[in-house]
Amino acid sequence: MHLAVIGTGYVGLVAGVGFADIGNDVTCVDVDASKIERLKRGEVPIYEPGLDTLLAANAKAGRLTFSTDIAAAIRAAEVVIIAVGTPPAADGSADLSAVFAVAETIGKNLNGFKVVVTKSTVPVGTADRIEEIIRRYAEQPFGVASNPEFLKEGAAIEDFMKPDRVVIGSNNARALEVLRSLYTPLVRTSEDIHTMDARSAELTKYAANAMLATRISFMNDLAVLSEKLGADIERVRKAVGADPRVGPKFLYPGVGFGGSCFPKDISALQHIGRSVGHELEVVRAVESVNKRQKRLLFEKLRRHLDGALEGRTVAVWGLAFKPQTDDIREAPALVLIHELLEAGARVRAHDPEAMDNVRALLGDRITYCEDMYQAAEGADALALVTEWREYRQPDFERVKRLMKTPALLDGRNIWSPQELRALGFWYTGIGRP
Repeated sequence: MHLAVIGTGYVGLVAGVGFADIGNDVTCVDVDASKIERLKRGEVPIYEPGLDTLLAANAKAGRLTFSTDIAAAIRAAEVVIIAVGTPPAADGSADLSAVFAVAETIGKNLNGFKVVVTKSTVPVGTADRIEEIIRRYAEQPFGVASNPEFLKEGAAIEDFMKPDRVVIGSNNARALEVLRSLYTPLVRTSEDIHTMDARSAELTKYAANAMLATRISFMNDLAVLSEKLGADIERVRKAVGADPRVGPKFLYPGVGFGGSCFPKDISALQHIGRSVGHELEVVRAVESVNKRQKRLLFEKLRRHLDGALEGRTVAVWGLAFKPQTDDIREAPALVLIHELLEAGARVRAHDPEAMDNVRALLGDRITYCEDMYQAAEGADALALVTEWREYRQPDFERVKRLMKTPALLDGRNIWSPQELRALGFWYTGIGRP
């Protein structure tokens, strides 16, 4: 098939490259001319393992092209995928202005039957709105579908190529068949493709992310309780996760979730509920716990230093919201750094991929260290926020020699409290006695 992917952000770029890799002709389109020029040169604007290699291979094969000409891409395509941003508005709802602008452009350039697909995360009812907009301008038949993505940053290529399920929602039978055909090469059996109406598909995306976020916040809430009771959340987590009805995934306590999806979708889902007079009490609690959890490391350090943070130096390992990405949106590390700076502390930070993004946001308010050990030099405390692999087994003797005082805050529970205390460190984790 010939596909037009409108928007070359995280979702659009991964989808475009992935569909090209299974043999489709894909044109990725964006209004940002400089971004398109970079992509034409093979420069990937985001860090995602394996994406640059696949992009180069499919561009070389002629299956993947990049353009700023949205109208031409739409006219040449059988399937038009909307993958533009839906950032949160001031009231927490999703800003759909870019989605509707694309729908208008599609309507003005419709030259035959096309399937119009929303991959952007959009509120329930958006497909209906898109159909209304296109019909204002077009007389030709078309189908509108919702096809939410379930990609994990850092493992997006694997998730796209081997999806655990594909959700396709449409009230148009022809559109459903076209998309089923498009996805068949990626799934093991037909049961892995879940077809439904568009509104159900739109809600499925929010429901999935809210469920995962709920597991995280529930375990983080229990971690705080564990500390107060003298229990060990790691032992609790493993025993609870051993129950096949629960399972072990997304039960790891830490300093809260961030990224482009969970915080935005949690907020948008609450707004959707309120718009029809239904308060999602569980989802509201998930958001509240997460906001509190992001301040936990700062509060632990403040108590450890008896509130005397001014003039102290704190090393921060990990700036991205999770490993294997340079994404700092809603990153817990940013909350910690902000609190430290407000308290008058100095921050020395290291991250394998995200430092340029933080530098663009914070400028020279903190010190950026190209080496993780350099960040520890002269530090009164070291906080691990993002569990990159290189942080898992550092040379703790070296760390201790470099630090002014040997204080470690383990925001992801990846180190052994017993070993570190035996080495002479003051250690605190999340939910550990």
